[in-house]
Amino acid sequence: QVQLVESGGDLVQAGGSLRLSCAASGSILSINNMGWYRQAPGKQRELVATITSGGSTNYADSVKGRFTISRDNAKNTVYLQMNSLKPEDTAVYYCSADLWGGISGGVGYLEVWGQGTLVTVSS
Repeated sequence: QVQLVESGGDLVQAGGSLRLSCAASGSILSINNMGWYRQAPGKQRELVATITSGGSTNYADSVKGRFTISRDNAKNTVYLQMNSLKPEDTAVYYCSADLWGGISGGVGYLEVWGQGTLVTVSS
């Protein structure tokens, strides 16, 4: 009953910018950590950035200085501002959230993933 929906993926030229959004909805009591991951064809999914409920952030070395993760707790939404995009940033970007939510029979601590949004950076 909890869903994450990403949006904002697009085709952009190298050096351009995109802002990804991920909104959580459903039977949510509280959201702890939120994060962005990405997966390119033939490669493993990798962590891009995470943010705690208190606003502490963590970034992969490959995106430090270019990407910024933020969240709006009132809207249950996490964002990823991506600047100075490079072709190697091309991937499907997924958001994830660790949260307390409603499950069958009561409440549980869940890890929920979105469906992904495609970012393509051309050279």
